Amino acid sequence: MVDEGTRKTLSSIPLLKTKAGPRDKELWVERLKEEYQSLIKYVQNNKEADNDWFRLESNKEGTKWFGKCWFFHDQLKYEFDVEFDIPVMYPTTAPEIALPELDGKTAKMYRGGKICLSDHFKPLWARNVPKFGIGHAMALGLGPWLAVEIPDLISKGVISYKEKTG
Repeated sequence: MVDEGTRKTLSSIPLLKTKAGPRDKELWVERLKEEYQSLIKYVQNNKEADNDWFRLESNKEGTKWFGKCWFFHDQLKYEFDVEFDIPVMYPTTAPEIALPELDGKTAKMYRGGKICLSDHFKPLWARNVPKFGIGHAMALGLGPWLAVEIPDLISKGVISYKEKTG
């Protein structure tokens, strides 16, 4: 039950092969290379489609990820910090993506600003282990969440536009 736009996005994100998490030492290095290659391709595709909406980087071990994501609404850019840790059981367990500054501002969020992905994303992730990676989590998890929640939060006055200075 995936719409055509999502199917197109998914087909352009390279799938991963190595089933390894942070505790798997050498295999984790291989998985991390695949993650970066997939993520770089996804970002390139987004830029080519004029749909650039996030930046991510990780610590040296590839276990903590952080960056910015943004959403345009009424021609205004709303920008948020994004962060997540790679779970110990990765890739069997999907990362829990957090937007800390929105913590407590929507019911579709857990403590610490972790976005709710349980109903739609997690079953899809589980069916695609180990092929899905961080790029897929962004495309199928955070992207749709932003598209639904940010306009709603704006319309309710929960978040407002902040002009960038400098």
